[in-house]
Amino acid sequence: MSGRFAALSQRDFRNLWTGGVFSFMGVQMQFFLRGILAWDLTGREGALGFVYFVFGVALLVATPLGGVATDRLPKRGVMLISQSLLVGSAAAMGTMVLLGLVQYWMLLVAGMTQGIAFGFFGPARVAMATDLVGRENLGNAISLQSLAMNGSRVFAPSFAGALAGWALFGIGGAYIVAASLSGFSLVLTTLLPNPPAALSGKTKPLRDIADGVRYVRSVPAIRNLVLAAFAVLMFAFSYVSFVPALVEGIFGLGDTEVGIFTSASSVGALAAGLWVAGLADSPRAKGIMTAAGIFFGMTVIALGLTPSYWAAVVVAVLAGAGTTTFQTLSNTLALQRADNDFQGRVQSIMQLGFAGFGMTALPLGVLAEVIGLRATLVMMGAVAAGAVALYGVSPTPETPVDADDRSRPSGRPSTDEAKSTRDPAGSPTV
Repeated sequence: MSGRFAALSQRDFRNLWTGGVFSFMGVQMQFFLRGILAWDLTGREGALGFVYFVFGVALLVATPLGGVATDRLPKRGVMLISQSLLVGSAAAMGTMVLLGLVQYWMLLVAGMTQGIAFGFFGPARVAMATDLVGRENLGNAISLQSLAMNGSRVFAPSFAGALAGWALFGIGGAYIVAASLSGFSLVLTTLLPNPPAALSGKTKPLRDIADGVRYVRSVPAIRNLVLAAFAVLMFAFSYVSFVPALVEGIFGLGDTEVGIFTSASSVGALAAGLWVAGLADSPRAKGIMTAAGIFFGMTVIALGLTPSYWAAVVVAVLAGAGTTTFQTLSNTLALQRADNDFQGRVQSIMQLGFAGFGMTALPLGVLAEVIGLRATLVMMGAVAAGAVALYGVSPTPETPVDADDRSRPSGRPSTDEAKSTRDPAGSPTV
């Protein structure tokens, strides 16, 4: 198997990828249902934002620890524990809704639990791909995992919306279905190999986190990429928090239309994912990523200006394509430039942008209540597009400028340093 599906020729990666499809289906259903419940229970943008704020705080705290766990512990075990939390969270929420006992604070607990689980699951899952396919197919593997996520986003919101609106299931039944999908992913994870941890020796989580931050700061190519990704996720991507408010509050429609809108963005994401999978390892990746980030910011601006629901659905398709292309290529470039010893921590720092997205949802929600949702969306898109444009025109050295042995607990040289000790023929120099 070659081309855009090359990584799927590996049996273990196929299991990881298939498990990801079911896991993302369950997670995306929870994400959709949590927003619907928050809006139904409160009818306020600020309350919507606070649900995702709690998720963001939990993700912010857990993600650095998840990066350390990924580098220090067997990745399969980290994935199994975090997926168990996702299953339990969905099952508990479904039970409360079915019993008629659901309250707003429960959404906050569920968001916190999911944030903690994601903080560990995300870095471990992406770093596991490196172990399974190697660096030569890493970009393709990350693209295919992104494709699995975005493919699930095409169907999960509409599926969850349909179940939520069907009296036989309702929102509670939809949560139980989400838990079942995550449970099947948990089973597939048990079939994965359990490669040894990248780092050994005495575990010092805070020291390891600090080492990871110093390492990212020392490599401008990674540092600048992280900053650009943060701007996109914290501002432009935060539009997803306010989809129920846009569709139900501004356009006056219902849960089904929220699902259609979300699925529309996922259609664009799926199409972009198929395209990106074939070029994620190409030298054009950085330029394409920059253009996609600017384009995504502009689509968020367009959402704030769009006069009708169906026009907004068309913009959502374009937004999905922009964000998927940017996120896939930014993750690929970051990991391709990172040493093996820092794969988990670099990925965890990249993922912190999602924590920022959750945390900015609260102040952005409050701002939307003051100046209006449309004006807030325009501002969000403009900040993200401007930040990516600045990244694109800034010169970015590819090698560390101030890294030292303190940022390498194992004492091993960086990938770039290792390359510098080889002659043009590829033989180690003495």
